[in-house]
Amino acid sequence: MTATTPAIIDIIEPPKPLSRIVYEFARRNPTVIFGSSLLLGMVIIAIFAPLFAPGDPLALAPARRLRPPQEAYWFGTDMFGRDVYTRTIYGARISLIVGISVSALSTIVGLFIGLLSGYVRIIDAIIMRIMDGLMAIPGILLAIAMMALTKASVENVIIAITIPEIPRVVRLVRGVVLQIREQPYIEAAQSIGTRFHRVLLKHILPNVMAPIIVQATYICAAAVLIEAGLSFLGAGTPPNIPSWGNIMAEGRTFFQIAFWIILFPGLFLSVTVLAINLLGDGLRDALDPRLARRM
Repeated sequence: MTATTPAIIDIIEPPKPLSRIVYEFARRNPTVIFGSSLLLGMVIIAIFAPLFAPGDPLALAPARRLRPPQEAYWFGTDMFGRDVYTRTIYGARISLIVGISVSALSTIVGLFIGLLSGYVRIIDAIIMRIMDGLMAIPGILLAIAMMALTKASVENVIIAITIPEIPRVVRLVRGVVLQIREQPYIEAAQSIGTRFHRVLLKHILPNVMAPIIVQATYICAAAVLIEAGLSFLGAGTPPNIPSWGNIMAEGRTFFQIAFWIILFPGLFLSVTVLAINLLGDGLRDALDPRLARRM
């Protein structure tokens, strides 16, 4: 009697359709879907502002000043007769440009500096003392001081907000790198002679991407708020460029008789910051392996 070995049949699960994958992701991460939908709506409004508000945001009409919201002027008019709706729609462009630019620049620069600081111990002490010095100054005060030394422009506002945000990215990346560089696989890569840049790019950088993506969303939200604060204080974008901070700054004198000048830009600002923060919280839950296991 011959012994027969049972056949082993490999059951390969068919790949899931894209719609199923999207549905499962949306079910597990509703915060990401809701926040990204709100943010996408604001981006569409900013890109296609001439379609949503075909009027001129700088057009003056003194005869129609301080008119409340009505059919002809959905958000009312300001003290110069300008349409608040048109100015608010165009103001989304400035806020999103500043927020995305600051987030991208501070993340790229901070990632590069943080990788070097966390991996190369010789330069770590020097870099971190510089970062600590920058973090000792409140970001809004440092931005105001830098804007006082330069002329008002969108480019200078982006630079003034980016510099205070870089140390926060550097400290985050450095903390992650300090944990990763002690792992056995990093020591093994170093022992076989793997080059410095290859260790950083292949073994360390992928482990840093998850927290840096989440941090980038928070920086974007903070940049939008700081830009509005600078413009409200008169240290941000020039008055001839409509931004939510400029609109609210110009309308604060007439708040008691024309509250709509501040109300609608403030609502758009709040919704934008809420959308970015919701997206960041959702990405944190989705990208953190410990939180992902619980969900």
